[in-house]
Amino acid sequence: MAQNAFSAENPGPDLARRPARPIDLVHLARQCLGDAGLEQEILRLFDTTAKTYFARLQQSSTFDELALNLHSLKGAASGVGAWSIAELARAAETDLKVGRPLTPEQIDDIGVAVEEVSAFVAEMLSKEPI
Repeated sequence: MAQNAFSAENPGPDLARRPARPIDLVHLARQCLGDAGLEQEILRLFDTTAKTYFARLQQSSTFDELALNLHSLKGAASGVGAWSIAELARAAETDLKVGRPLTPEQIDDIGVAVEEVSAFVAEMLSKEPI
């Protein structure tokens, strides 16, 4: 019973069991209670959200803007099981909070993860029944 509970203290999977896919489909199915139509709608929404917040992150010029966009990316990614984005955003958010400036490489890494997830989402949605 405790295995199925989603906990705010432990939102991600054990890193040793990290899925090979850009989206943890088991996590997504659990979040959507197994409703395939809802999963597809959530994937569409997440794809738009991730691209939007990443674009905003690239344009951020203040601490508050950076923090808001990183936090938004992290939360949205955690909700659908896009652990690579969530982890990269979490690490950047931590660096920012302790006073370390974000590097262009960190932003680029997040961008690569967003692109990977977006391509995966496009592939998943292309397989949806007509």
